[in-house]
Amino acid sequence: ERRSPKPLVGGSSPSCPATNQFLEEVTMDKLINYLKDAKAELDKVIFPTKLEIRQSFISVVSVVTVVTLFLSLIDLIMSGLLKDIL
Repeated sequence: ERRSPKPLVGGSSPSCPATNQFLEEVTMDKLINYLKDAKAELDKVIFPTKLEIRQSFISVVSVVTVVTLFLSLIDLIMSGLLKDIL
């Protein structure tokens, strides 16, 4: 007799076919409770105002611009040094 290495796991042998236990365990009450909990958590979220979004956007664009200029300067210096060496 051939035994499954994990006898409690469905689908590991033809004598124990895989079943969709997730669908069997989901009931309407669980789904409703899940949706209520999800709505309660979303009610706790504080979304940013338009002013906060605008300020964050300006900050991100400024930092990206500064980093881009810095990296461009470093690249220019390094490529100039390599041209002199080679």
